[in-house]
Amino acid sequence: MKIVIICLLFFFAVASFAQNRPQEPKPPFSYQSEDVEFKNNNDGIKLAGTLTYPSEGTNFPAVVLISGSGAQDRNSELLLHKPFLVIADFLTKNGVAVLRVDDRGKGESEGDYSLASLNDFVEDTKAALTYLRTRNEVDTSKIGLIGHSLGGVVARIIASEDKALDFIILLAGTGMRGDQLMLLQKKKIEQQMGMSEEAVESGQQNIAPAYEIILEAKEYSSKTEKKLKKHFSEVFENQLTDEMIAGIAKQLNYHWLFDFIRFDPATALKNVDCRVLALNGSKDLQVPPKENLKLIEEILKSNGNEQVKSIEIEGVNHLFQECKTGLPQEYGVIEQTFSPKVLELMLEFLDT
Repeated sequence: MKIVIICLLFFFAVASFAQNRPQEPKPPFSYQSEDVEFKNNNDGIKLAGTLTYPSEGTNFPAVVLISGSGAQDRNSELLLHKPFLVIADFLTKNGVAVLRVDDRGKGESEGDYSLASLNDFVEDTKAALTYLRTRNEVDTSKIGLIGHSLGGVVARIIASEDKALDFIILLAGTGMRGDQLMLLQKKKIEQQMGMSEEAVESGQQNIAPAYEIILEAKEYSSKTEKKLKKHFSEVFENQLTDEMIAGIAKQLNYHWLFDFIRFDPATALKNVDCRVLALNGSKDLQVPPKENLKLIEEILKSNGNEQVKSIEIEGVNHLFQECKTGLPQEYGVIEQTFSPKVLELMLEFLDT
């Protein structure tokens, strides 16, 4: 049976993983940490998160952290790693207020992630920004967004509209259209896994038409899902069960993923005129750095934004862990949650 890897923005397979997470901050903290709630009035749902800020002083620069794909809690916890907790702890100890939020339908936030569109994620983050701007501890002229992977898409959409934002930081942000990225992602992972070039090319030919179905569709619908099921039934006849095929078709028709596949980053990036820091690991197989960092910088500068800095960090994967292969199977085995070098690069950018 052929190995089938759809390789969405978030794919991993781990049988066992390390238990030690030496970077995880433990209370008591040397700063203020508040559990907060606010509403996305557009959808009428409550969102919950944690705001951290230094114990002494006021008028702090501030950021909202935006998670990647898949419903995640405020710490962006995965395989016992809590990268958003690590980032928030580091930045807050260095004078930055940080708001991290449970995704809709996760933790204490209301809503249903599986039914959400890309615009719903944008509205959730806008609600977080609105709340942050009400806090007396925050310097509202120095508020920005830090988005990981899909969160970087959300960050740039907001920055293209909200001219009061001071900056955005794109962690493994995309530069190419969603369908193109997912094909490249699939190819890179399969090559790193040691699959033959013939098998890799066959996988591209099998999946690309599914993305074409989505690109040609006017909206997500049961009709689109039926077309996807028909395609995969023909391609993987007698290789996958009907249940597996239905699951793949349903997943690709999730509103947010449907939107992402069709989304061209240039449409938002061309209207971003705030400061931008784009970071990516040299071993990121999910958002390959050379193709995406180059596009981000080119699009921004071609539209007059010279306040952009892009950096490829050597030896770092999609989750910004120092690694050996970059494969998702490695994420849970690595003890490091988030590269200290990347933390320092973000702080340096914020201090400028």
